This record gives sequence, C-alpha cells and structure tokens, in this order.
Amino acid sequence: MKIGGLQPFTLSDFPGRMAAIVFAQGCNFRCRYCHNGSLIPPMPEREALIPESEALRFLESRRGRLDGVVVSGGEPTLQADLPEFLRKIRAMGYQTKLDTNGSQPRMLEILLDAKLLDFIAMDIKAPWEMYSAVAGTPVDVEAVRESVRLIARSGLEHEFRTTASEALFSAKDAAAIRQAAPLGSPHRFQALRLENAPKPLAVARAGYQPAENRLAGAICARKTA
Repeated sequence: MKIGGLQPFTLSDFPGRMAAIVFAQGCNFRCRYCHNGSLIPPMPEREALIPESEALRFLESRRGRLDGVVVSGGEPTLQADLPEFLRKIRAMGYQTKLDTNGSQPRMLEILLDAKLLDFIAMDIKAPWEMYSAVAGTPVDVEAVRESVRLIARSGLEHEFRTTASEALFSAKDAAAIRQAAPLGSPHRFQALRLENAPKPLAVARAGYQPAENRLAGAICARKTA
C-alpha cells in the first residue's frame, strides 16, 4: 500500500468505534474542495511517506485499545494490494471501514465478496450530469452508480455523503443528489472544509465558507423536516 498519512485516533470517523485512520496516497479525482489535497498526487512506492510495515507495526501496538481502522485517502480502491492490506488489519482483530469515491466498483466487489469490510462510506459528489465538472476530471458515472448499488445491497453498515458547496452547486442541485442516494440508505450533507483544500480553491473561495455552512444547514433542515 502507498500510505500518505496515519491518524492515530478518531472518535468521529468510524461510528461507534475508537479507530485509527490510514490514508492511501493518490486519487483519480481532482475535487477543488478536497480537504486532503496533499493525498491527491500519486506517489511511487519507494517514496511513500509511511512504509506499510510501519503502519502495521503501529496498529499491532494498539491492539486492545482501538476497535477499528478506517482506510481513507486519497482513493484506496486504486491500489491493487488493498485487499491484502485489509486482511492484515483484520488478522489483528480490527473492524475495517472504507472511505471511497465509488469510482472502482470491481475492487469494491472484490472487497465485499471477500468480507473484508464492516462499514463503507461513499461520497456522492454531485448530480450525475455535473459529476465530471465537480470531480475536476472525466468520470465514468455508470461506474459510480454501480458502486452505489453494490453498497446499498451489501448488508453492511454504510453511509453516503455529500460536501455542500455553493461554489459548486445550488440547493436545487442538492435535492437531485438526495435522489441519487438509495431509499433506506443513510445520506448526509457536510459543510465545506477549506483548510487543506488545493491552494487555488482555498484562495479563491475562502470567503464562501459561511455560505457553504448555511447551505449544508439548510439542506439538513429540509431533509429532517
């Protein structure tokens, strides 16, 4: 695994569990609002910031203290050795959660068939017709939609989530996004975070954050009304 970061502890990223987060290096999307912008560029294995062996040693040292491990990114499903990495984590007794953009349904299917996951969180970035514009690169929307279907019928704990950004779409567009999430599946909107976004967006859109937060709040209010 090409690992770009390791967060030793979180209470908020794996619902109901105390967990660590392993951040995969490299992503095939170029979302301008990405709050893990440093993880977007791919990195040759020899230059990985954290060797896999070091991450596994840390997780071994936390056995009995943590309940789970979140594999996030970047986009973990781009890495061919993700299944083996998850097997190593699960062999330590950890539950595992995957954060994904849903662009690689075949890898997702492999992970589900091998029963290597306990929880999946997937981003639904935008209305389908706006997906490539919001993701900053051409996107195979049918592949993303297939991932939505796989997750919804997996039987695992899961959630779909969307960053609510007035810089990218309107409340009307957000209503279309809600329709993209399967009935019965949790779907939440989250406010834009700019602190680690790619520099051009952080500079150009810094003044938009209060509006982003209002949009997220308005959407959530409509959803629960």
